Amino acid sequence: MIRIPFLHAGKLEAFPPLHTALREPNGLIAAAGDLSPERLLLAYRSGIFPWFSRGEPILWWSPDPRLVFDTGAMHIPKRLRRELKHCEFHLRADTAFTQVMRACAKPRPGQDGTWITKTMLDAYTRLHQLGHAHSVEVYAGEDLVGGIYGVAIGRMFFGESMFSRADNASKVALLGLAQLLKSWEWPLIDAQVASAHLYTLGGFEMPRDEFAVRVAQYVALPGRPSLWLGAADGLRPCDF
Repeated sequence: MIRIPFLHAGKLEAFPPLHTALREPNGLIAAAGDLSPERLLLAYRSGIFPWFSRGEPILWWSPDPRLVFDTGAMHIPKRLRRELKHCEFHLRADTAFTQVMRACAKPRPGQDGTWITKTMLDAYTRLHQLGHAHSVEVYAGEDLVGGIYGVAIGRMFFGESMFSRADNASKVALLGLAQLLKSWEWPLIDAQVASAHLYTLGGFEMPRDEFAVRVAQYVALPGRPSLWLGAADGLRPCDF
């Protein structure tokens, strides 16, 4: 039987130490509580994020290792670079946050459902309204064809999910986000857990202990706790 601490809804309390997270399933550290802005921000500052399916209690995770991106060392494969030279995508930030979340919530091939439930949508929309959650969107003309969203605290960005309705659109969203953050001297993007295509763009694994130290450093730096409207308007994939 798996035993983990249960948190109390409506009562903000410290999360358990990261070393107490389970090895199997990797990183499960607590359950229950709520998705208030205060608890979510505390979780991210602590190197923890929520991830659960409909019908489950809120589950909190801190896997070891953690997949991350160095914003100054993104990798663009040769084929992708050639394709980006000719694509007509353009990017915006924070103009369609809820639409990006809803698109990310749609089941992928081979999936029966989604972990981005209405509860999650409402919680992160509230964070967005408070200036803590952001999206970078990819447009073809006026059509939203890709995007990424996540949480920003200090100079640390915690990526949550991305989507694509056109070839390479989600990759463009991630690369655009990295370029934007690099220009602001934000060093790291948290990608949470590994997937094959993230490695191709420069994602690498970082031990949880090191990740926690880096997060503590970066969240303490002055950031941009407001909407990012206009911040990505000059980004073009052909310049990546």
